[in-house]
Amino acid sequence: MIVSNPRMRAASQALTYLVLIGFAVFCLLPVIWMLDTALKPTDEIRSIDPHLLIAHPTLAHFKEVLFNTHFGLYFRNSVFVAVGTTVIALVVATFSGYALSRFPGFALVRGVGNMLIVSQMVPGVLLLVPLYILIRRLGLLDTFPALMLAYTTFMVPLCALMLRGFFDGIPRELEEAAELDGCSRLSMLVRVILPLSLPGLLATGLFAFVNAWNEFMFAYVLTNSDQHRTLTPGIMLFKGLYTTDWGGLMAASVLAVLPVAVVFTWLQRFLVQGLTAGAVKG
Repeated sequence: MIVSNPRMRAASQALTYLVLIGFAVFCLLPVIWMLDTALKPTDEIRSIDPHLLIAHPTLAHFKEVLFNTHFGLYFRNSVFVAVGTTVIALVVATFSGYALSRFPGFALVRGVGNMLIVSQMVPGVLLLVPLYILIRRLGLLDTFPALMLAYTTFMVPLCALMLRGFFDGIPRELEEAAELDGCSRLSMLVRVILPLSLPGLLATGLFAFVNAWNEFMFAYVLTNSDQHRTLTPGIMLFKGLYTTDWGGLMAASVLAVLPVAVVFTWLQRFLVQGLTAGAVKG
């Protein structure tokens, strides 16, 4: 509905912003409380009257996490696994998405596309035991390849579908012109399609990276040593059998969230551009 009265329009805009600010505060409150707890001394964290104001802010919990735990090792492992998973998922999803976009008339391609959609309806927890048995028989338990294999299994279907939507928006005439110039199908994909698909690739890669970075269940089950443990199961070590180091837990959580927040902020423009372009078929 279009509001023509200036006062009504201003009131409508003010109400809209108030609602959006309320939702933003609601979504940010857990993050604010996490940071607030990480900066509180232990006696304030255990207070029977908790509040956001910090009487004596401290960085002791951050120092403890960074210098007296294996947080650095877990962080390095998470970076390695997340980046490796993202690269593998992007390579496989690029070829899959291109085939789904350019050869929709083939029955096999349509069948694969339908199976990719159906796979998104299966909860990951149902595949935990079969995947564990498979990885154990392959001798990959407690290794980085085990995590990359598990993560890639769940990343590729949605990444392929995301890239297919983006490839659909690239005119086929560009490929026909490249074919007339003597480009092969692979050369056409690398030299023509991928440069034009950079925003979509960044959006898809960021999706895969964040999911691999935040994954907990498979990382907790498939790894059991500090040498291969990633951040999400590593943070769980701050929770003991009888006590929980809430300050260390929150400080580690803040440090784990920080890289993802920085990457999101840096690539936000490309992320929005890639998602909106992939949502429109033109």
